[in-house]
Amino acid sequence: MDVFRSLRSRNFRLFFSGQSVSMIGTWMQKTAVCWLVYRLTGSALLLGVVSFAGLIPSLILAPYAGSYIDRHNRYKVLVRTQVISMLQALALALLVYFKYYNITGIILLTLLLGIINAFDVTCRQSLMVDMVTQREDLPNAIALNSTMMNFARIAGPALAGIILSNWGENVCFALNFFSYIPIMISLFMMKLDVPVLSKSEVSIWTELRAGFHYISHDKDLSSLLLMLTASSLLVMPFNTLMPMFAKDIFNGDAKTFSWFESAAGVGSIISAIYMARLKPGKDMIKILITASCIFSLSLLLLSYAGWLPMALVFMTCSGIGMMAQTSAINTYIQTHAQPQMRARAISYYIMAYQGMIPVGSLLAGALANMAGPKFTVLLQGIAGAVAVAVFVSYRRKHSREWDNSDTGGVQPA
Repeated sequence: MDVFRSLRSRNFRLFFSGQSVSMIGTWMQKTAVCWLVYRLTGSALLLGVVSFAGLIPSLILAPYAGSYIDRHNRYKVLVRTQVISMLQALALALLVYFKYYNITGIILLTLLLGIINAFDVTCRQSLMVDMVTQREDLPNAIALNSTMMNFARIAGPALAGIILSNWGENVCFALNFFSYIPIMISLFMMKLDVPVLSKSEVSIWTELRAGFHYISHDKDLSSLLLMLTASSLLVMPFNTLMPMFAKDIFNGDAKTFSWFESAAGVGSIISAIYMARLKPGKDMIKILITASCIFSLSLLLLSYAGWLPMALVFMTCSGIGMMAQTSAINTYIQTHAQPQMRARAISYYIMAYQGMIPVGSLLAGALANMAGPKFTVLLQGIAGAVAVAVFVSYRRKHSREWDNSDTGGVQPA
């Protein structure tokens, strides 16, 4: 089928299958960590701290990671990050198995995973172009990768809800450890033709400055990254408050919380399938604007929802909007960035996406403690709508100055 055309590439097919299992385990762990912290402390602020610890390394390290990956064999870097992630999962599983419920220890292990992911995510994204045989299949591969990740976002929390209710957090963490085995097997089965890198004559800090200069002087890319930064800081952290919605507003348990996560995942899969079916040449900017409007509106409606099924519908809509927003920006950057700058451009995407969410999570957690989760989500929806209006106004003002087309078509290498 056309929607799966990038799976014709053997290396991407291996990566897709192995990563699918691993990501389900990752989402099981994320759900279990959030539930464990809130169960032990009852603190929305600590929920924000956990999210902050897991994602703040992307804000600090992503540009360095992009420059580092541009100088090293991306495949070898990816193998190393997966091995270290597996060891982190084992450490967390042992911590909880022996009932050493130390919040500081959990936060430090979450911070370690965040440091690993600052390199791992950038590496995976930049390596994708080498996994796909036909370059025109790259946007489809990006969309399918997002579909896989968001399927894991459904299956992981759903399984975690069942496991948490029946066996406890330690089983979730143990299963996450074993979920790394398929991706390790897939990586070792790959036969990647990764370009041979010549030893760079300049320092990594010089290349860091070069990457920043490239991004900051490309108004097309920088406007998209600023839009993503605003959304990641002010809108996306609404997810941090979902344990409060499940437990305090709808009087639910761990299974109720997993429904919220899974609902957002269903919406993300719907959106990802739509993105995967797009043919080259589609206008990514229009898709971005439409998706951002859907995202903001769904949060406004979620803040007023008093009936659980309706709240889950709005969560599904939020997943549709958020997935299409980030996927459109990711696709545009990967298909328009200069090849020698691709990893660095992606690193700024990771910094704007994952790096700003932890700061927003802290703000959301603190505000929810003072004003309640519903009012916080309402403000996040308003902030998203304002960000869209500013982005559209900026694009219209500067559109005549740009030579680049506002389409998501693939440029020649």
